[in-house]
Amino acid sequence: MPGLVTRDGLLRAAPHITEVADLPLRALLEERLGRAVSVDNDATCALVAEATVGVAQDARDAILVTVGTGIGGAVLAGGMIQRGANGFTGEIGHMVIDPDGPPCPCGRRGCWERFASGSALTRLGQEAAAAGRLASVLDRRGGRVRDVRGEDVTAAARGGEAGALAILDEFGHWMAIGLVNLTNAFDPELFVLGGGLVELQDLVVDPIRAWFGELLYAPSYRPHPRLEVARLGERAGAIGAALLPGSPRT
Repeated sequence: MPGLVTRDGLLRAAPHITEVADLPLRALLEERLGRAVSVDNDATCALVAEATVGVAQDARDAILVTVGTGIGGAVLAGGMIQRGANGFTGEIGHMVIDPDGPPCPCGRRGCWERFASGSALTRLGQEAAAAGRLASVLDRRGGRVRDVRGEDVTAAARGGEAGALAILDEFGHWMAIGLVNLTNAFDPELFVLGGGLVELQDLVVDPIRAWFGELLYAPSYRPHPRLEVARLGERAGAIGAALLPGSPRT
């Protein structure tokens, strides 16, 4: 489940489902199903899966970043999933990287996910189309800037359109800024990139890696964390949810 989930299975808040607050999710499911239920954040479940049967099996310190409509995350430290004092660890998409940036559904401005997510890619595409840098995309959308979507950008990039490739380079720059901040805070050995980004790995991973090397603090004096795409793809969250009860990583 996306959002802030406490240890007792209470969904406190979800930035993209603003009408939900303090929902006793685990209790409701247990009542409906008549059995014990484990409930956790979707990114945490994805990291449980990747750390158990996926790309992070050998890692002790890793961060999973799920990129979809927004950005979610989960942290593995010392071989164990971290939840924090209140179960809220991993809300990395709401790191503010530009206090004057675009408004976020969480109520603040300039959160990381406003610059490096599926919705951010749509925004970057619309801005480029309005500025005349995505002529072919705008033609396909009948000249309507508001109809330009992130998938239009990626399709144009796969076709070699320079304006679209420039947008993906900018997207990679914003992704790298957040990953560098997380590296400075946690010093992970591995980043696992998941969510819808998995489908775009041929277009975005190289720009992320290039920008990461330029932006990292003291890059010549430290090993760089590996950057891997989730092996289990978009199924990682569901697989991790099934593995959650009794997982040695939790």
